[in-house]
Amino acid sequence: QVQLVESGGGLVQAGGSLRLSCAASGRTFSRYAMGWFRQAPGKEREFVVAISWSGGSTYYADSVKGRFTISRDNAKNTLYLQMNKLKPEDTAVYYCATGFVPSTLGLGTASHYDYWGQGTQVTVSS
Repeated sequence: QVQLVESGGGLVQAGGSLRLSCAASGRTFSRYAMGWFRQAPGKEREFVVAISWSGGSTYYADSVKGRFTISRDNAKNTLYLQMNKLKPEDTAVYYCATGFVPSTLGLGTASHYDYWGQGTQVTVSS
């Protein structure tokens, strides 16, 4: 049974930083791409950033490029998201996901991800 458990969310002032973690179990973590998505109240879920199985390729949404950094530790089966220079518009529930992505061009496509975590709330105050 595949499980993804996010942690690290919280309340932070604008301009601050948070680091999210996603602990994975139940599948060979290193064989699959991992991604972060988010959903703000009243909005659809949106792609944030993803990383290939090896960590060699990453893909960022324009809205977070230069502020967020994704990384993975395959030895620890853990995915990370370092979020710097946070803005109020980053407020959302953040979800990690895992899946087989056949090409790096597909890293941002939600339908490639077949398992999702329960989410962690990130709130950025102005």
